[in-house]
Amino acid sequence: MVTRAGAVWRAGSVPVWGGHLAYHRTGGDGPTLVLSHGLTDSGLCWTRLARALEAEFDVVMLDARGHGDSARLNEGAPHDPARDLGEAIEALGLPSPIVMGHSVGARATAAYANTHPGRVAKVILEDPPFLPLADAAATAARSRKFRDQVERFQAMTEAEIMSMGRTASPGWHDGDLPAWAAAKRQVDPGAFPAYVAPWQAQIDRIDVPTLLIGADPELGSLVTPAVAAEATGLNANIRTVRIGGAGHNVRRENFPDYLAAVLQFLHGA
Repeated sequence: MVTRAGAVWRAGSVPVWGGHLAYHRTGGDGPTLVLSHGLTDSGLCWTRLARALEAEFDVVMLDARGHGDSARLNEGAPHDPARDLGEAIEALGLPSPIVMGHSVGARATAAYANTHPGRVAKVILEDPPFLPLADAAATAARSRKFRDQVERFQAMTEAEIMSMGRTASPGWHDGDLPAWAAAKRQVDPGAFPAYVAPWQAQIDRIDVPTLLIGADPELGSLVTPAVAAEATGLNANIRTVRIGGAGHNVRRENFPDYLAAVLQFLHGA
């Protein structure tokens, strides 16, 4: 369990097809906000944002399959993160949550909302990988590189990973590093996603207000101005915001502006 002043975050797991997803939940009477993390992270990597929102929202932080304390991936078996997300939402008895994700978690969030009209209240997508589909050879090469990275992480201690993170990302808040480092040692080597559907086909039918968060492409943001323009052209429910001074890890690199944009969207119509 994770404690905060006067309250305790609950931890548990819910069944999904062929396994389970672990979660932490802040509780409370506010609207439910379900958070899906990025590749090599875990649910607790949302801790700083959850602490900022827990007074108003019941925040659910999921561990994706192959990450954190969730079920491991079966080598060679099909894996559908959007299906996992939907089954977790159903198992938790959440009738119309706000759904939010970062990176590959944002891609899964978009795919779920796109195929489940009426099942979510709002959608927030933090720098999803809205990229052209890669061919088989490129995907295999990226998967091998990812496996090598995971093996390096698993040979390191959490203290060593934290030290590496401080060096690589000196602007990150100290509070972001412990969960980030712990998560790196909990990832399945086969967790690298292989997309078969173009990203455009995963946002065109979202029927609720959706915020697409991008940052500076020169700092690593994947949501370029061209991607943002294409997304809003495909779906009038999508609005975009660019957070300056940040790259792919938007909330970790400019938390004040990120939080302000998220709260404005959550409090709006």
